[in-house]
Amino acid sequence: MNRKYWVLGLAVFLFTNQSKVQSQVNIVSSSVPFLRVSPDPRAGAMGDAGLALSPDANATFWNGAKTVFAQSQSQLSLNYTPWLKDVAPDVYLMTLGGYGKLNDNQAIFGGVSYFNLGQMTLTGLQGEVLQNTRPREFSIEGGFAQKINEVFSAAATFRYINSNLATGAVNGSVYKAGTAFAADASVFYSNLDENGAGLNGALSISNLGSKISYTNDPNSKQFLPANIGLGVANTWALDELSKITATINFNHLLVPVYPTGSDTSASDYKAAVANYYNTGAFEGIAKSFSNKSYAASFGGEYSYNNQFFARAGYYWETKEAGNRKYFTAGVGIKYSAFDINFSYLAPSGSGLSRNPLSNTLRFGVIFDLAAFANGSGDSE
Repeated sequence: MNRKYWVLGLAVFLFTNQSKVQSQVNIVSSSVPFLRVSPDPRAGAMGDAGLALSPDANATFWNGAKTVFAQSQSQLSLNYTPWLKDVAPDVYLMTLGGYGKLNDNQAIFGGVSYFNLGQMTLTGLQGEVLQNTRPREFSIEGGFAQKINEVFSAAATFRYINSNLATGAVNGSVYKAGTAFAADASVFYSNLDENGAGLNGALSISNLGSKISYTNDPNSKQFLPANIGLGVANTWALDELSKITATINFNHLLVPVYPTGSDTSASDYKAAVANYYNTGAFEGIAKSFSNKSYAASFGGEYSYNNQFFARAGYYWETKEAGNRKYFTAGVGIKYSAFDINFSYLAPSGSGLSRNPLSNTLRFGVIFDLAAFANGSGDSE
């Protein structure tokens, strides 16, 4: 991998809180941003709006409370997302998820996310090779969902995070793998008729937990990408075979703004930076409500006979959130016990503002364990 892209990757993934366009806008950022990447191609094709979509095996990555409303008793999913494929073909995100319903009112769910950053060479100021490394990050999660009544459910998710970007001594600093623990709390509303038409709603607060550090310095801990998301989806039955779904999500990053050096003295700026790193995780969430990191995503899905699917969407966010704006599209097909889904993100931006998923085809498959056990594609 070219050295200049290692520098870019280090800025984004290791010292992301300090990656700012100081003269224009102060971008609200966090560590382990892979936790905020849309993990599955169905939601990815719909503008990354997955909070309130009908439940499937990827619910653990969006809103675990959905699982108790799933039609199938149990499912597994496997998703693959290339990352910066035009620059580094060995960088990708892979996820494995699933759920199992214990009864009509309870379900358990879990998942694993693995983000591989490829082979990188660390060099010194004079271009000398310091070490060859393969940075990687992963998370493991599990949770429990409970129906509150016929239309409401709630869930809790617990997550372990490991981020191994660099180890050992590099340019005078000693780095280690960062670890953290986090939790999600989510609720889901579903009021559908016998044809699957009606309204879904979702609220999820995710990645609430400890801060993460890549050194032994207690004053260098980074914030996790805590987020609050609200989603609504409505499905209309056009006829006995055709349905259309429209969905919208709103998200706000619960991370405080990194201080800038503008209009302050050097000593005041140094004190502000120290205060930022000494701010606790939950105190940081309280401070985050004054930031301007907001995003909205919109999506639509047409389904025929619950076997063929066409999807499209749009994603928008404020400058303080990264200023990404892009269109998405995708298709899906259900065959027997398998759902196979693809999505594509239209090119957007250039240079440093270029979306890492531009021109990327994402792939995912959902395996319906109940349908397989029944020997057919019927999940009932």
